[in-house]
Amino acid sequence: MIRWLFADQLGPHFLDDWDGRVLLIESRAVLRRRRFHRAKAHLVLSALRHRAAELGERAVFIQADTYAEALSHVDEPVQVIHPTSHAALEFVRGLGVEVLPPRGFVTSGEEFAQWAGPRPLLERFYRRARVRTGILMDGGEPVGGRWNFDADNREPPPRGVTSLGVPDPWWPTEDPIDTQVRTDLGGVECVGDDGPRRFAVTRAEALAALEVFLRDRLPDFGAHEDAMLAADAWMAHSLLSVPLNLGLLDPLEVVQAAEARYRAGQVPLAAAEGFIRQILGWREYMWHLYWSLPEDYRASNHLAAHEPLPSWWHELGGSDARCVDVTLAQVRQTGWAHHIQRLMVLGSWALQRGYDPAELTDWFHRVFVDGYDWVMLGNVIGMSQHADGGMVATKPYTSGGAYIKRMSDYCGQCRFRPQDRTGERACPFTAGYWDFLARNEAALASNHRMKQPLAGMRRLADLDEVRATAQQWR
Repeated sequence: MIRWLFADQLGPHFLDDWDGRVLLIESRAVLRRRRFHRAKAHLVLSALRHRAAELGERAVFIQADTYAEALSHVDEPVQVIHPTSHAALEFVRGLGVEVLPPRGFVTSGEEFAQWAGPRPLLERFYRRARVRTGILMDGGEPVGGRWNFDADNREPPPRGVTSLGVPDPWWPTEDPIDTQVRTDLGGVECVGDDGPRRFAVTRAEALAALEVFLRDRLPDFGAHEDAMLAADAWMAHSLLSVPLNLGLLDPLEVVQAAEARYRAGQVPLAAAEGFIRQILGWREYMWHLYWSLPEDYRASNHLAAHEPLPSWWHELGGSDARCVDVTLAQVRQTGWAHHIQRLMVLGSWALQRGYDPAELTDWFHRVFVDGYDWVMLGNVIGMSQHADGGMVATKPYTSGGAYIKRMSDYCGQCRFRPQDRTGERACPFTAGYWDFLARNEAALASNHRMKQPLAGMRRLADLDEVRATAQQWR
């Protein structure tokens, strides 16, 4: 018997009950099927090859065109830990191999199913996870008397600064494996810029990145976690979604470590809770939601959005709106952006312009280094694009330019003005917001959270002119 690990199952907790041989497969066909970000392709191949090197003689490392070709060279029974996508699960089940339960998540599928019901709510899920694990709990009550410090963690960036001023994240040092990966990717069609590698690909690197975040950056995470600065791509974010999604870190060890820093008096409660909620709450919730959503969820298109992504979007820059282009430039250079850049800049722009949600989901999957099918399906189709009609998020997440002005320094050097909804300097987000509401009025009319925005839209005396202005960006 040999245990097959996919390239997002690389941590020790995928082998803690196994001392036999380990199968690792590098498939060239995976990189041909989609145009991935070069940083992502490099990251995954580097992580896989580093794991093979670490395992030494235990590893059976096969480089082949397809998984099926590689498996044809394996002449012993194979077991595999539950993969992280529907397609991969269907593939391994078709092989007749033994499929073990999923790993790398705190809450099991059985525990989720026991309470989920027809409409599982994130906040309820998160509270149950806190109670079950004891994370940030004092007996039966939440530490500090509150479950959620989100209201304290929505501050704009400090006025007049270009950087949040926290110490840099941990950065890796490339090695000969990285050099060979870069050479091997030379003929592969990708998007985005090349190197240097910015994220952990080994367990030791992941632990180093975790330690630096907890020590140097977590104390400043929280209040400004939604803020954006053009010259500070990382702010106080952890960047740990990458090693977490490669399976190099176990989420429970991460949240326990963050809690320990709070209890030692080294981290404010709001910062610790905000970070823990991202992992124990949202990350876990998205994983279980992925496996419980209907089979046709991927095709959801409640708002009938069918516009193809423009060519400049695929090439990661060229909108003429500074907030979008700063964010896309960051994605082009690094393969990463934080959650508000994804939701309220890129996602909001796409929602207002009616980009096809399935195509957008694929784009997010391909260009982000932490993007996987289970990550992006609910986040893009549901949270970002409201294409599911409210199964994940109770309202569309979009805004006019005023929100971006408040939460960033993007607008100061932009040729558009967030307060203008018509004219040559009309902000694409401000005009686009009202056009989005008008275009989708019928679909949103029954949503009680949209009654006030729709009423405001109906009061606009210049709505026709606003909508005409918005058309130039559609």
